[in-house]
Amino acid sequence: MRDAFLLDPDIVFLNHGSYGACPKPVFEAYQRWQLDLERNPVAFLGRRSAALLAEARQRLGAFLGARGEDLVFVPNATHGVNTVARSLNLQPGDEVLATDHEYGACDATWEFACRQRGATYRRVTVPLPFDAAGWAQRLLDAATPRTRVVFTSHITSTTALTFPVQALCEAARRRGITTLIDGAHAPGQMALDLAAVGADFYTGNCHKWLCAPKGAAFLHARPEVQDLVEPLIISWGTRSDRPGPNRFVDDLEFTGTRDIAPYLAVPAAIEFQREHDWDGVRASCLALLAEARSRLLALPGVTPIHPDDPRWQSQMEAVVLPPVVDDPLAL
Repeated sequence: MRDAFLLDPDIVFLNHGSYGACPKPVFEAYQRWQLDLERNPVAFLGRRSAALLAEARQRLGAFLGARGEDLVFVPNATHGVNTVARSLNLQPGDEVLATDHEYGACDATWEFACRQRGATYRRVTVPLPFDAAGWAQRLLDAATPRTRVVFTSHITSTTALTFPVQALCEAARRRGITTLIDGAHAPGQMALDLAAVGADFYTGNCHKWLCAPKGAAFLHARPEVQDLVEPLIISWGTRSDRPGPNRFVDDLEFTGTRDIAPYLAVPAAIEFQREHDWDGVRASCLALLAEARSRLLALPGVTPIHPDDPRWQSQMEAVVLPPVVDDPLAL
């Protein structure tokens, strides 16, 4: 499998979660799209791009258990979080509820949006070891009558925990609370069914575990909440005198001149993983992870942050290390 990637042969690449790595055939598809654009930029961007993007969204939607018209491509999951956070009509005194395991850039996004509107961004402590059975209820027990949004990761970047977000989304909807799930690490690392997850908004990266080129991600919105979303960039797609069949896609997809090749290469990444039995690859990675976890936990003073249950872990793992001594070399 290593020969299928472009990685420096002198590097043992263990940090796939930060930026991902693109396989050779996917990168070649990406470059073919770039070349296609440069051969006739006006025809490509001005006449063909809408249909090409729609086809890529349909392919991605089928992979994610969603309709293509309920998806829009964005450069990264942080962009998706920003789009939702800066669209919702929060009022002074309103509250956005999250956990203390969220990605720092997304914390900063919500803090900024809430500060502008006089709302509050509140993080609920999720104690370790992780208790999956009580997680959703613990989070919603912290809600108040002014809680408008619950924001949380699907797989956390800070602790690598998989949160049971489906139960949270179901319970939040019964209480009239909007949900946004940060799935930055989920596509390609787990089998996703966005219809089953049931989040109002879900954003995820394709350039991490799905192995697409850098700058490929998506924002999914349930049809019932798409009218809440406002574009960060006002451009041709946002003209009120040209109502389109899908305002959500038009508002967000047409933001001016840009390289859409990373988006168009996403189907190639999906096909690469299908051809290489990615369910089997994930199973192999999980087996390696279980062995590494077992060896770590056998060391003095190292403790787990979750039960030995594959439902709450992915291809990343965190453990609690013993306190650092004054002289590390003394260890």
